[in-house]
Amino acid sequence: MSKELGAEFLGTFTLVTAVCGAALFSAPSAGFIAVAFAVGLSVVAMAYAVGSISGGHFNPAVTI
Repeated sequence: MSKELGAEFLGTFTLVTAVCGAALFSAPSAGFIAVAFAVGLSVVAMAYAVGSISGGHFNPAVTI
């Protein structure tokens, strides 16, 4: 169970960091398309990286 929770934590942390970072630092200059690509890229990267461990839904409440 701790392996799944660790994977969920890593996936959720990466997703939240990418969304907040892209929205805060690139939205005025790069536009919303760059934010959307950052979100999509982080979801795909974490799905490939830890999806086989936890199922790749990135919601720790679902895993618990």
